[in-house]
Amino acid sequence: MSEAPSRAKPTGKSKSSPVSYADAGVDISSGDRAKQRIKYLAQRTFGKQVLSEIGGFGGLFRLDTARIAAPVLVSSADGVGTKLKIAFEMGVHHTVGADLVNHCVNDIAIQGATPLFFLDYLATGRLDEGVIEKVVTGLADACKANGCALIGGETAQMPGFYSDGEYDLAGFVVGVVDKEKLITGTKVKVGDVLIGFPSTGLHTNGYSLARKLFFEVAGYKPDHYVSAIKDKAGAALMKVHRSYLPVIKKLTAGDYTTGMAHITGGGITENLPRILPKTISAIIETGSWPIPPIFEHLQELGSVEPDEMRRTFNLGIGLIAVIPAERFTRTKTMLDRAGEKFHVIGRAVKGDRKVIYA
Repeated sequence: MSEAPSRAKPTGKSKSSPVSYADAGVDISSGDRAKQRIKYLAQRTFGKQVLSEIGGFGGLFRLDTARIAAPVLVSSADGVGTKLKIAFEMGVHHTVGADLVNHCVNDIAIQGATPLFFLDYLATGRLDEGVIEKVVTGLADACKANGCALIGGETAQMPGFYSDGEYDLAGFVVGVVDKEKLITGTKVKVGDVLIGFPSTGLHTNGYSLARKLFFEVAGYKPDHYVSAIKDKAGAALMKVHRSYLPVIKKLTAGDYTTGMAHITGGGITENLPRILPKTISAIIETGSWPIPPIFEHLQELGSVEPDEMRRTFNLGIGLIAVIPAERFTRTKTMLDRAGEKFHVIGRAVKGDRKVIYA
């Protein structure tokens, strides 16, 4: 008779010691406690149009069409990106939610939409209830400030996929606009004036390059005070992505603008053409606005080419609005009275949907 092959003995827990989900790194009880806190935070953003509670399979929102003749839903999705890496290192988690909400809201507001509701996706390795609460508090506060409801989301525990102490954060916003009030850029014409509104820093773009330049090339630590920017490295990079909703509402309420561009990844170079007609280009006058010191310092640290800077960072302009020349004086008066700071940065010219720096 041939000898029976040997079998490897199973390792790990025996039958008398069952394996649980917690043994695999997922703490259901902790997740349940976090969800209860999230439920409370989200309810603070609810209005009468929210018809569901947090915890259902889908969020319910009643669309009020009484005051909108032809409602068009406008949606957008985005993430915070590698800015989160700085948040992890600094232990600062209360601002990234606002970064996310404001970014998404800006994306739909520039088309004339009013934000209705927001959903988030938060995935982590081992769930830290304190960190989750700080992140969601930031989300809820920003939703309330932007007038939209945090109607639902997903908190996923994925041990082995994310390192301990790290998480990813993404979000989805839905808004509404009357079809007749959609702002698409199709009415932009030669001679229109381009005005830019200041950013509050990098917002949520260009962080892979910024982190390399600050923390690898220059060797800064987050708490290192950098005299060139008159701030600590980490604090400067963590400045919150600005919501432009208040100024956008002013521009749309008075029919001042025919097109707006949110300046995110790709800078002015790649974002402004997205709202230009095929036969229109934009001349951007370099030096027409003050570039914040952080961008100049980043460029100096890496000897970064000007075109690369323009395609990576917003360089101090987070929103561009196209103003018909005949409405410019009226627009300027309105913005000045409202205390809104802006810069005239260029004009629309005949061309093939490109940005020309002059």
